[in-house]
Amino acid sequence: MLTNKTPWIILLVLWMIGSTWWHVCKIKQLCGNVTQPVVAPNDISFDSTSSGAGGYSIADGDLFRLDLPGNFSFAKSGANANMNTLGGSLGTMIAYLKANPGRSLEIVGYYSSAEANTTPFPNLGLARAEGIRQYLVQQGIPAASLTTKGVAKDLSFRTAQGDSLYGGIDFAFSGAEPAMSTDTATAPAVVKLTEPTTEKALAEAEKFTSVFKPIDLYFPLAQANYLQTDETKKFFAEAVAYLSSHKDKKLVLTGHTDSSGPDAVNMQLSRDRANDVKNKLRKTGIEASQIEVRAKGETEPKADNSTISGRKANRRVSVVVE
Repeated sequence: MLTNKTPWIILLVLWMIGSTWWHVCKIKQLCGNVTQPVVAPNDISFDSTSSGAGGYSIADGDLFRLDLPGNFSFAKSGANANMNTLGGSLGTMIAYLKANPGRSLEIVGYYSSAEANTTPFPNLGLARAEGIRQYLVQQGIPAASLTTKGVAKDLSFRTAQGDSLYGGIDFAFSGAEPAMSTDTATAPAVVKLTEPTTEKALAEAEKFTSVFKPIDLYFPLAQANYLQTDETKKFFAEAVAYLSSHKDKKLVLTGHTDSSGPDAVNMQLSRDRANDVKNKLRKTGIEASQIEVRAKGETEPKADNSTISGRKANRRVSVVVE
């Protein structure tokens, strides 16, 4: 016979069963066939060419070195690399391989036992390496000079959800080294790299001559405020004075981006950055009707997008009075 207390008795029994299972199986670990959660280490360990979360370096001994501020990233159990997180381009490495056809490149893809392999390749690391190989072949590197392999490794995932892997790819050079020569006409075409130009250096290189000549504004990485210099202060002081007495004139703000990412996204990004500058300039006394925002996206680069410094130079807002 059921009573009003029956549901409570059932709940109590279920609670006792659950508590007993937790104590025996989870705390004492006496249950068989229980899969324990995989706990990833706090750091990603890579070979000597990797520099961890702070950046990534690709080197061929003393012949070539490319330092990037970021690294490859993958979704957990994903085979496709997100190269936008490199913070730069593999263009100089590609140029080095083209200039030195005797060099071979092995692409190493890492994978974790915590990931599932849903690709047709024997393991996820090989799938990741093959994806990079395909990209390099598309860039003109001979397929015969590229090899791949997958290596199991303890990897950690950067987000709290554990769904974003930082790293996962390494490179190893081999083959015939370029012959050294004192004759510059026959010397090997080894790509020599310099330190990337900083946004601060780019900003300080801008010189004010007239409000009718464009001056470019640059922004620290991930910051909305442009870098003010003595030259930009002179420009805006002159522009405010001129526009206050010439109401038919306008200050034109044109946003630009580098070539990374989809065209439509870059176009919107360049507009947003220019609008940010407009909002700040309103505080100087320039009327909103005298500020015009234009967006060019990646269509009007001022430097080579295949280099880190070139992309930094292209991420700018140009200002001029028209």
